[in-house]
Amino acid sequence: MSLDGIVEPAAETFARAEWVALFVGVTGIYMLVLACHGLRLTGPELHLARPDGRAGRTWIRSGDSPRGGCGMPIRRLVAGGLLAIGVVAAACGGSSGDADPSGTRAPATPESAPAADEGAVDTAIPGPEIPDPAATPARPEPADTAVGSARPEESSDGADDDRFLFLPADAEFTPDGDRIIREAPEAIPGRSSQDWKTNWGVHIIALDELFAGGPPRDGILPLDDPKFIDVAAADEIYVDNSPLIQFELNGDVRAYGLDILTWHEIVNDVVGGVPVTVTFCPLCNSAIAFDRRVGEMTLDFGTSGLLRFSDLVMWDRQTESLWQQIGGKAIVGDMVGARLTILPAGIVSWKQFRESFPDGLVLSRLSEPRYAAEGRYGQNPYVGYDSIDQQPFLFRGELDARLSPFERVVTLDLGDEFVAYPSVLLAQVRVYEDVRKGKEIAVFWTPGASTSLGSGIIDTSRQVGSTGVFAREVNGRLLRFVANPDDEQTFIDEETGSIWNIFGEAVAGPLAGAQLEAQVHTDHFWFAWAAFQPDTEVVSG
Repeated sequence: MSLDGIVEPAAETFARAEWVALFVGVTGIYMLVLACHGLRLTGPELHLARPDGRAGRTWIRSGDSPRGGCGMPIRRLVAGGLLAIGVVAAACGGSSGDADPSGTRAPATPESAPAADEGAVDTAIPGPEIPDPAATPARPEPADTAVGSARPEESSDGADDDRFLFLPADAEFTPDGDRIIREAPEAIPGRSSQDWKTNWGVHIIALDELFAGGPPRDGILPLDDPKFIDVAAADEIYVDNSPLIQFELNGDVRAYGLDILTWHEIVNDVVGGVPVTVTFCPLCNSAIAFDRRVGEMTLDFGTSGLLRFSDLVMWDRQTESLWQQIGGKAIVGDMVGARLTILPAGIVSWKQFRESFPDGLVLSRLSEPRYAAEGRYGQNPYVGYDSIDQQPFLFRGELDARLSPFERVVTLDLGDEFVAYPSVLLAQVRVYEDVRKGKEIAVFWTPGASTSLGSGIIDTSRQVGSTGVFAREVNGRLLRFVANPDDEQTFIDEETGSIWNIFGEAVAGPLAGAQLEAQVHTDHFWFAWAAFQPDTEVVSG
């Protein structure tokens, strides 16, 4: 039986007893007040004595007993009693708002962390500070949790028939082949004081792999209501080498600056009419965008305060399941078996974005005014973290010695095949052509974007480059690409001599305006990717 099956019914019973006691207490106080005013009982009649000792008006009369004097009539007694009952009922009703009848209470979440000392910014690792738990900003209402044709299944412990399970309660494996463990832990990972509603009794990982990274749940504050500015306004903020995540969906092009995401890690957004989550884990250098719909359910994500192999572990507010950022799988809770769809996104420089998407939108620093006022954005709380000779911070696992831990790699997850292209190789050749799963692809690399994890000010950090992965076929024609010897930011196809940029768009030549099909890829530090995909093939040339 899971912890929820024990704790929740007990809490419910305690709450009922608590309000019964309150009702009795209020009634007792009411009668005591009456006694203080000289209430006395004579046989079948209840009288209120006057201060001068004379008989007062009868409150309750039996048969033909006389009424006399002046006092409180029976209608006032009834009204007072009803008032007392009403006070208790209102209190009970108000308390019911604390618990969501669906069983998925939207938790209160702490406000953003207080400002760090300005002098500490160059040495602060592990990053955003633990916030004041007393501050609880408002959260948006959870989205509709209906899930298409899927039906709610009974939870693994049978305690909650209305609990939604992504897979049947007797499923042994996920669609990806992960074995499902149905065993409640003796202790909840992380901070036991947090009011988790997670179904810890269903998971696909060893729970001792989860590690509390410092800040509590949503202590690193996700952005739920992002604001955007145009390119002209953003050009007053960013310099040519500023790193941003470029993301496009249904013609809606946006940039999410790492100067902001370093402090928030998650942005819940709607792009091109699609609910998405754009994420960045500084400890793994992982920038990944997800479609946040599962069936007909739309999920809102936050930071759980937990790490696994140094990678961000997200939580959804609808079921409080835990999700691994790398791979997008639900790893603990009712959504085990679900996997988010990863969408093409990549880290590029501000100059590349500005020149290619003059009508694009850029995440505004005023999405979180407090952080903007404190001057956090643009500062790096992980100074020197990605030095190639450093050991990964908060990493619990075996290091794969094939590459240095902080070597940047472009990775492909092809289901049953995993590939990594080291940045050292890509910087040498600038374009690498390959065939994967029968598809001809090209991996592009250009200089330009800075690391967000180097010096104390992101824009002054060294450049680490930008990447893109594309299918080489355009309108049924297979193209071969080479680096443009006259421009380190572009590539040339040998068939037509057209010039292509890092976004896979032909910007000059016979094919100008053509667009290569983007392939989903992710950029990571090698140690993090290898921890999740140890069977990865490392391309060596």
